[in-house]
Amino acid sequence: MHILGVDIGGSGIKGAIVDTVTGELVSERIRIETPQPATPEAVGLTVKDLAQRHAWTGPIGIGFPAAIQHGIARTAANVDKTFIGLSIAELFSSQTGCPVYVANDADVAGIAEMRFGAGKANTGVVLIVTIGTGLGTALFTNGQLLPNTELGHIYLDNGIEAERFASEATKNAEELKWKQWGVRFNHYLSTMEALLWPDLVILGGGASAKLEKFAELLTIQAPIVAARFLNQAGIVGAALYAETQIKN
Repeated sequence: MHILGVDIGGSGIKGAIVDTVTGELVSERIRIETPQPATPEAVGLTVKDLAQRHAWTGPIGIGFPAAIQHGIARTAANVDKTFIGLSIAELFSSQTGCPVYVANDADVAGIAEMRFGAGKANTGVVLIVTIGTGLGTALFTNGQLLPNTELGHIYLDNGIEAERFASEATKNAEELKWKQWGVRFNHYLSTMEALLWPDLVILGGGASAKLEKFAELLTIQAPIVAARFLNQAGIVGAALYAETQIKN
């Protein structure tokens, strides 16, 4: 099945057509700057633009930066707070004219990695952390997802919210070197290990492509690997999520 996968982030909205049998992109990956402010209408029009650039009229899967409970946005990280309480799929469907299926952005990235990527066939506890504008998390055990974990928003023992301390956006804003930032990110991972004791940690998002620059600073016991899909995991996973909802 071919589905348009869309990854909505705080700085960019990315999309491509995905073959859900193989997990491969079968079209150009297009990125459009996230509108500011990122209101429901503005983001919806951007998703519509993305679909039109792909000449797409079929189903769309979307990874969205919020906790999504029964289709309703309960939070809004790095997008406008007016998203809270909205039925996200209905909103985007009305604007695009396409059937739309929406889940948390880190959760869909995790779905891609567990089906085709670094977590494939892993039957233990797997923590996926997507590093970007914020810190997204997805948690799997025996291949099953616990949705909407949002563990990038916990407060560390230094009193700072994790993603404000160790996201890639913070690294860039504070002009931190990789080693400076790596110490911070290790602090975050050490906290996650003390709480969850994962068997494997998979790093996604833009920073995952630079893992060699900070890997030596990561001291947790669990193996740490880069996501196979790197920053395309959200696109692939969004399409895979949509496929499961269509089949259900």
